[in-house]
Amino acid sequence: QQKLKPDLEIERVLEQYSLRPRKEEKKKEEIYSEKKIFETIKTIEKPSSKTKELEFGGRIGAFALIFFMPATVFYLLLMCKQDDPSLTNFPPPFPALESLWEARVFGVFLLWFFLQALFYLLPVGKVVEGLPLSNGRKLQYRINGFYAFILTAAAIGTLLYFQFELHYLYDHFMQFAVSAVAFSLGLSIYLYIRSLKAPEEELAPGGNSGYFVYDFFMGHELNPRIGSFDLKYFCELRPGLIGWVVINLAMLLAEMKIHNQSVPSLSMILVNGFQLLYVVDALWNEEAVLTTMDITHDGFGYMLVVGDLVWVPFVYSLQAFYLVGHPTAISWPVAAAITILNCIGYYIFRSANSQKNNFRRNPADPKLSYLKFIPTATGKGLLVTGWWGFVRHPNYLGDIIMALAWSLPCGFNHILPYFYVIYFICLLVHREARDEHHCKQKYGLAWERYCQRVPYRIFPYIY
Repeated sequence: QQKLKPDLEIERVLEQYSLRPRKEEKKKEEIYSEKKIFETIKTIEKPSSKTKELEFGGRIGAFALIFFMPATVFYLLLMCKQDDPSLTNFPPPFPALESLWEARVFGVFLLWFFLQALFYLLPVGKVVEGLPLSNGRKLQYRINGFYAFILTAAAIGTLLYFQFELHYLYDHFMQFAVSAVAFSLGLSIYLYIRSLKAPEEELAPGGNSGYFVYDFFMGHELNPRIGSFDLKYFCELRPGLIGWVVINLAMLLAEMKIHNQSVPSLSMILVNGFQLLYVVDALWNEEAVLTTMDITHDGFGYMLVVGDLVWVPFVYSLQAFYLVGHPTAISWPVAAAITILNCIGYYIFRSANSQKNNFRRNPADPKLSYLKFIPTATGKGLLVTGWWGFVRHPNYLGDIIMALAWSLPCGFNHILPYFYVIYFICLLVHREARDEHHCKQKYGLAWERYCQRVPYRIFPYIY
């Protein structure tokens, strides 16, 4: 305010003999002063737009992951097809290249993608605002993922009623994976090209390094939209997540047909049931996705596109795919124990996430008055009671317990169905390290105080 005084003095001299009423001059002076102060603060607080610290090994790591991600998917699917999917049987027999592509399969994939896009555009469900962007603007999102799931279930039920062979997915699973990779690559190229014309304030904090390969992989634009159609938000929950449930159902039907069973195996029922609960929970609590790092920080590029459209539906369904070719019998007591384990993980996961999301949305909510927090310079608070006062990232603990419960019905003959648990732990280690680094930079002394209050981590020996 002291620095702005000369500007205000000049303004008074220039308008000394104005015929406007004194009250109007005073009001204009107050507005002018507030505007100048706001612009000064905004200029001081504006962070550097360039990405300085590169993740995943920088440009070389990003380049390697562009090939490694789809190659891992293909490897896992080929291993599941073998009679003995042990690690000693490497490499698995590779099919003829011409058999990996089928135009009809690609057409079915496109039909599925655009059907979900149609459901996304339906004017049902409430419209909410996301968190403020760097320029203060809030984007609007329509929350109708659960309705899309209901409509998809109705469509699948209709196909089954008219004797459609849903196990077609199982018979052409590798071709569907190849189609998904091809589509994801095309979408990633489109996203990077359009991001070159995006304004500076619309670029992603983590994907604006100036290096083509790194920005292409991480995502250059934060929230790419075609009109009101948000591409990142749509892909985050719709085609891949709902597709995961459809694939699991196809595997269940394939198991019954191949092994001449009148009912699916208990192992298959557990895997389908646990993962269905997870997907329905994500869609029912769709609004919570708006506060995640994927939406608020990460750009939409190759990493998230392949993750949403390839990795989620084809890797997360690995247990169901494995059980079709390698049936595993489990007893009812074992099934009950695994179910209890999954319920414990789900309870931790859901209650911890609900606490965090509700607090982020409205810290002044009377229902959250029992929660204590450390205030920060950004205006946000760091929870030090409840789940988040017991351990850092308690939702990750719930995630890991559920991941283990999804794999246990597959038995212990091979490590392949446990790939998801191993991968998920590696992913969460990276996420926790990234989140802590991000919080340390953003909250400074408040984060140090939080670490003193909550010293326990899910992965205590990593750092």
